[in-house]
Amino acid sequence: MNDAASAPTPAPAPRRARVRAPELIGKGGWINTGGKDLKLADFRGRTLILDFWTFCCVNCLHVLDELRELEEKHRDTTVIIGVHSPKFVHEAEHQAVVDAVERYGVHHPVLDDPELATWKQYAVRAWPTLVVIDPEGYVVAQHAGEGHAHALETLVTELEKEHEAKGTLRRGDTPYVAPEPVAGELRFPGKALALPGGTYLVSDTTRHQLVELAADGETVVRRIGTGERGFTDSPARFNEPQGLALLPDGRVAVADTVNHALRVYDPETHEVGTLAGTGRQWWQGAATQGPAREVALSSPWDLAWFADRLWIAMAGVHQLWSYDPVAGTVGVAAGTTSEGLVDGPAGEAWFAQPSGLAAAEDRLWIADSETSALRYVERSSEGDGFAVRTAVGTGLFDFGHRDGDAAQALFQHPLGVTALPDGSVAVADTYNHALRRYDPATGQVTTLATDLREPSDAVLDGDDIVVVESARHRLTRLRLPEEAVRVESVAHRTRREATEVAPGELLLDVVFHAPTGQKLDTRYGPSTRLLVSATPPELLAEGAGAGTDLARRVVLADGVGEGVLHVSAMAASCDDDPANEYPACHVHQQDWGVPVRVTPGGADRLPLVLAGFDADA
Repeated sequence: MNDAASAPTPAPAPRRARVRAPELIGKGGWINTGGKDLKLADFRGRTLILDFWTFCCVNCLHVLDELRELEEKHRDTTVIIGVHSPKFVHEAEHQAVVDAVERYGVHHPVLDDPELATWKQYAVRAWPTLVVIDPEGYVVAQHAGEGHAHALETLVTELEKEHEAKGTLRRGDTPYVAPEPVAGELRFPGKALALPGGTYLVSDTTRHQLVELAADGETVVRRIGTGERGFTDSPARFNEPQGLALLPDGRVAVADTVNHALRVYDPETHEVGTLAGTGRQWWQGAATQGPAREVALSSPWDLAWFADRLWIAMAGVHQLWSYDPVAGTVGVAAGTTSEGLVDGPAGEAWFAQPSGLAAAEDRLWIADSETSALRYVERSSEGDGFAVRTAVGTGLFDFGHRDGDAAQALFQHPLGVTALPDGSVAVADTYNHALRRYDPATGQVTTLATDLREPSDAVLDGDDIVVVESARHRLTRLRLPEEAVRVESVAHRTRREATEVAPGELLLDVVFHAPTGQKLDTRYGPSTRLLVSATPPELLAEGAGAGTDLARRVVLADGVGEGVLHVSAMAASCDDDPANEYPACHVHQQDWGVPVRVTPGGADRLPLVLAGFDADA
């Protein structure tokens, strides 16, 4: 039912602020330009979209895929520039950024900004953030989070018409220069699986294939898939596949990550099918359980068979889901979609981009990458029969390489876990280039091997462990040592500078304007949601919790000098067309983790731009 006639008159669209765009600077230099340094003046006459991203962030990877169609459709009038702004120490390494640009198929210029210089100039507060600059060099819009493709398409089309009429539009070729292709059997492999016949199945992620390797881990037996991005069973096409798991019937389940689907491969017939997913990304408000082929998924990253079902590390929404092959259904198994580290009953737990799974007899191990944590699911009398616990890790902003007692040990963005025969677990400590081990019996973390380049997974082979060295494009066989290698302890916090805020009352102000041609969707009640928490929780004396108002006054507690404010905002808008009884609707969502330092003279308002024109934030 359309109730537009009874709805209040929408507020007029805000006037665009005439703010001159700051220059693009970054000590890391430019990637995908053939060695040429670019300046803002090089883009005068074109619409410029700055994509502030970091390669650990799955939401940033979603945006890369959202931009592909727009990038192609408007390639003669619009230029997309990636501004890589690191969270983790490893992400500040230039070669790591170069690798990530190739790994994720980024086909536009990228500015490597390891010191966050351009991030600060544009007052960015969250990954990902998109900033639109018009052909005359003025900032006209800013959007945080993902899901803005429709709004960007509308704005870019509007800017084309406006500046063509003014004579300020200059059409031309893209400044993108493709890197030289590199030969090799694998290219940024993601996960591996030991098949019963003694061979290995590897997800050759960047080449959109599965590769079966002989027992030596090097010789190619066969390739599965055409090598082109796509979502078809015959011929088989994948889109950046990752996790692999052996099913009880002998087939292999495949996390087809960018297709937001689960595929299945039969090692006997070499046929490919689809188990779950629609090929579209899950959004807030969509079904969270039901027939597997009718429920949307979001960037499934790894898989494991545990407790008579296939568990899915659903990195895109910070949850674990499960697939029941008998019933043919899929649904949420743990997590709320809120990003963070919270233990407890499965339905109340928080994750942060779970990316690795390994089943042991009594628990399911989890590499929770964005919290640099090792966690697990176990059976429990709490909630729905499962509970989530943390073995190692403290939260979103603490990471490093430190062995010893689990309470003090640190990882850096681990992507893989492997259950070992003695009940311990090996951790592919990806950004530390190391293989680590946690022993539940002693509560100790040790280092098994170093000098591995971005290890993303490992599989057992007798007394050996075979590691996927993703950034060296190979499998590496190691002997499991009796004693760990000793390494110097290193601890880090996020590279972002803390925002100075005044003691006492603080206004959290999420700025949201419905994009051009849309209005807030109030047909079924409030169209916005705000969730606020803090690390440590004692930072907030008042104001934590959920609500529907995008502005909230919180009170900072006395005696807590610093911490992180966690803010999660959501707004729903629909196309503003009274003649359309069923307008298309859009969900805008973003989570912020804002480091703050309480100091006299600090700010008493913290603006966070969700979407719209950034005139006064």
